[in-house]
Formats: sequence, structure tokens, C-alpha cells
Amino acid sequence: MNIHEYQAKELLKTCGVATDGGFMAQSAGEVEQRLGEVHGPPYVIKAQVHSGGRGKAGGIKLARDHDEAISFSNQVLGMTLVTAQTGPAGKVVRRILVTEAAKVEQEYYLSLLIDRSAASYMFVGSTEGGVEIEKVAAQSPEKIIKVSVDPMTGYRPYHGAEMARRLGLTGDLAKQLGTVMAGMFKLFVEKDASLVEINPLVQTKEAKLLAIDAKVNFDDNGLARHPEIAALRDTGEEDPNEVRASQYDLNYIKLDGTIGCLVNGAGLAMATMDIVKHYGGSPANFLDVGGSASTDKVTEAFKIILSDPAVKGILVNIFGGIMKCDVIAEGIVAASRTLGVTVPIVARLDGTNDEDGKRILAESGLKIIPAASLSEAAQRIVKETR
Repeated sequence: MNIHEYQAKELLKTCGVATDGGFMAQSAGEVEQRLGEVHGPPYVIKAQVHSGGRGKAGGIKLARDHDEAISFSNQVLGMTLVTAQTGPAGKVVRRILVTEAAKVEQEYYLSLLIDRSAASYMFVGSTEGGVEIEKVAAQSPEKIIKVSVDPMTGYRPYHGAEMARRLGLTGDLAKQLGTVMAGMFKLFVEKDASLVEINPLVQTKEAKLLAIDAKVNFDDNGLARHPEIAALRDTGEEDPNEVRASQYDLNYIKLDGTIGCLVNGAGLAMATMDIVKHYGGSPANFLDVGGSASTDKVTEAFKIILSDPAVKGILVNIFGGIMKCDVIAEGIVAASRTLGVTVPIVARLDGTNDEDGKRILAESGLKIIPAASLSEAAQRIVKETR
């Protein structure tokens, strides 16, 4: 789960990380009433959407005085922000963050994530803050600094000292960096985060380190333990079908292709998308129905897949274990009849009750193409959708 910048900063503050002052607003009138809470001018008006690249898209503006702050707030609120991450449809800005303009001496990048290959936490830092870290990693990999943290011992002051040394920070600035990293680690571990990122972490002319932009993502599997984090979810920033899928306990992610995929199990879903690509097709979605799908759940999955106008065909790939193939088959038939499905469906059923499932499909009278293997299924659906 993603959250907004202003929410991320509030969480970092509770963990002892210094940030710039500011407030979230949903109207220019609110900005006018509360502008006195922020030290300025100048002020920074920042669109709050779940996307990077806001500045390049016109979603971040520097206001030199009170009137400009109100004017820019009016401009940004309600605009459709189009960035490389939002896609051409963009995102409508419904919230803005109004902050003071920090007097910046130096910008740094700092993040904390999990290094799965090493089974450890990993701090990533760079002196190239304020820009897309992916470009820095690709063009100047020597500027990427990594400090591993053993999950058995957790964060220790020497981790901060190592990062400070490699970033060129000494004295009080090195101590401040240690405080920032300790706070990031506390937030990451205690709230089941999957990413805590500060970009940029700035050194001000007053020799203070401030997080003036932040991004925090959370592991969806941990949200049940943290209702206060789950309450920060902004479904208006998410794809409507992904929100709808979550209500039915379906794992759905929209993609840009033309072949809808309905699969049980995340690993099998990934393999299915890979083999569709291998045979020249393009998956329209990732959709994992899980291990306990009902007929109603499968019908809802079909509705979600077919709500994408780009879908030209559906590949069903089920390996029955706890999931029974006959239940999936009944769901396919019910969905096809209820929705009047007109696109081709290729179904590969294997495992628990697979013979019953194949019989149900064969006796349905519907044009559902059976496949004996995943390879055959992928080739058939690619052929049918060309």
C-alpha cells in the first residue's frame, strides 16, 4: 500500500526524523486560512498524488509571496497530473502540501528496503539527491552507496557512521544522519513497511538535515496488524478495478496488454504472463484468485478482466490443490452466461477434480477452448487474439 508524501512525513516525524514544516490542504481557501502556519515566503506548493516526477509535470511550484501561494494552489488543485508513472491518463490532484522553502546547501538520497538476495535490510544512499535514483544507478553506479543491516541485530550506530563517512558527512551532520537512519529503521520494522525513501534529504545552510520529500510503501500482508496505517489508504489514487478486486480478496493489477489472465497462485500467475509474452502475446493483467475461490468470486474476476476494453481474450490457468478445478469451471460457465462473454476463452485445468472441471466446460455448450498444458494454452490464446 502506498501513502501520500504528507502522510509519510508525519510518520517519519513520529520516529524522530526532522522534516520541513507544512500542512495538507484540499482547497485554496484552506491554504489562505492556514498559510500563517508556515514560515515564509517563499512557499512550496506540492501536488499530492501517488507518483514521482511531479515537478517536471508542473505539480510543484515555488510561490514568492502570499498571493502567488493562493494562485498556485488554485492552479494545482484539480489539475490532471501526467507523469511517466501515471501513464497518459494522469491523476487528478485532490490534495496539496504547502511547505516552507528550505535553504538548501546539499541534497542527498536515502532509502531503506529489503535486499532479498542477501536476506537483510539495505540502506541505499547517494550524494545525487533530488533526481531519479534509477538514472543515477544506471549512469553512475559508483555514486550509489549501500549499507546492509543484519535483521538479527537490527540498526546500530555504526551503520549510520558508515553511511555518513561514505556520503562525506562529519561532526554534527554525521550524528543527524544517524538519527534519520534510526528513525527510518524504526518506522520500517514497527509498521511493516516495504520501502522508506527520503529524496531529497537536504542539508540546509543552517547545517540541519531535513526530509523535504518522502515516500513510504507498506506490505499489504501486514496491514491487519496496523489499522492506523490501513486508515491512511487513499483509494482515489488507485485503479478502480484494483480497489474492487481487493474487496473480493482478488489480487489484481492492470497491465497494458490484450490477454486477460485468471490464475490461482502468484507464482503461477507470473509464469503465465511470462509464457504469454514468450509466444508473442501481451498480458492485460495479473489476477490471482487465491486458493479458495467460489463461483461468485470467479464471476467477479471475469467482470473485472472484461471491464478493460483492451482485452481480446482470456486465458484461465488453474492448477488445482486446495482450489478445485470443478469450482473454477462452474465459475467460468456462470460468468460466461451472466456476462455474455464474446471474447475467446482458453482454459487449462489440472489437479484436484480436473476431469470434473473439463466435463463441466465441455457440456456447457459455450465456446471455451480446452488446453492440456500451459504452453498449449498460451499458444492458443495468442492465436485467437491476433
